Amino acid sequence: MKKIALIMAIVVSLMANDIIIKKSCTDVSTTVQNIKKIVKSKGLSVFATINHSGNAKMVNMKLNESKMVIFGNAKLGTALMQQDMTVGLDLPLRILVYSDTDGTTKMAYRDGSWLANKHVLNAPKKEKRINRAMAMFTDKAGQCKKD
Repeated sequence: MKKIALIMAIVVSLMANDIIIKKSCTDVSTTVQNIKKIVKSKGLSVFATINHSGNAKMVNMKLNESKMVIFGNAKLGTALMQQDMTVGLDLPLRILVYSDTDGTTKMAYRDGSWLANKHVLNAPKKEKRINRAMAMFTDKAGQCKKD
């Protein structure tokens, strides 16, 4: 019974932070390039790629390979910020691509509901649109090549 309670507590805590993690079939750099290509093909802007592991190396620290792709859609972001300017603290959107401790490449991003949970928004359609887009971007970017 204690094990079940512990598992339930872990599941609830993972769901509460609204972070979605998916595996990628390609390495970190390839996955990042795939995300950038997909995002641009959908008419969004890629604003930056942050190389967390490269930054760690510059200060003589070790970190598994980790890069963040920051991108957005000005029309969608502006509409959300018109409702609550503080949404700008959480935009643009981002996907973290990293090598896990077992060497698996993973992609992490926040579910769109976190915007509505943290800000004063009435935008369920936009939230769903963000969720669909983020799911599609990561599904395509990390997919395995078919033989």
